[in-house]
Amino acid sequence: MNRIDKKLNEEGKLLSIYFTAGYPSLNDTEDIIIKLEESGVDMIEIGLPFSDPLADGPTIQDSSTQAIKNGMNSNVLFDQLKNIRSKVSIPLIIMGYFNPILQYGVEDFCKKCSEIGIDALIIPDLPIDYYETNYKSIFKNYGLYNLFMIAPQTSEERIRHIDKISDGFIYMVSSSSVTGSKNSFDSDQLTYFKKIEKMNLSTKRIIGFGVGSKNTYETAAQYSKGAIIGSSFIKNLKSKGLSSINGFIKSIRD
Repeated sequence: MNRIDKKLNEEGKLLSIYFTAGYPSLNDTEDIIIKLEESGVDMIEIGLPFSDPLADGPTIQDSSTQAIKNGMNSNVLFDQLKNIRSKVSIPLIIMGYFNPILQYGVEDFCKKCSEIGIDALIIPDLPIDYYETNYKSIFKNYGLYNLFMIAPQTSEERIRHIDKISDGFIYMVSSSSVTGSKNSFDSDQLTYFKKIEKMNLSTKRIIGFGVGSKNTYETAAQYSKGAIIGSSFIKNLKSKGLSSINGFIKSIRD
């Protein structure tokens, strides 16, 4: 069974953390992953930095820019993660844009992910239809899940289709804007959460974008299996360093 499915089948709500590989410093990636697991995080999304991250807000954009300046790329990331499965056991997901994956070679990228123990990819700009036609069999061959996103503007027909073809979980984007942490959700977002809940989808959902505090995490978890925190974690890394990771996670969970 995929590690993601095992985690989704556990009792309780999940906390997933997103961070940009190679940030704050190039060689921080492995240490951050290890510290996050030690802090009790359920899943980790490792961001592969890209020069034109359209869905990302300023915090993640800035971290991507710095990571690229630091020297991060696909080859460096794979080298950093080559022994990661001897050190952590929770699900690891690579989140990135399609261009670097295409440049690396989609099958070669998937093969490398499989070799080092990556469980899934999130590729926001890879159209679902194009994925199904060209790459689904490759992902399946290497035991990788491709996790799909839905947002407030996604049609019910599209959501039903995503639910039908999904493995793992659906990444439920909380708003139509870019990433960025907030202290609360507005009424439109809560209406959207309730609407999706009433659809009784067969695939579990995890909410991301705009989750950055204990309050927003707990609210998101009321309407889903859990939530993903990115921008506020990256801000914390920037201001307080890796030694603050455990304290940050406790501030969300405790």
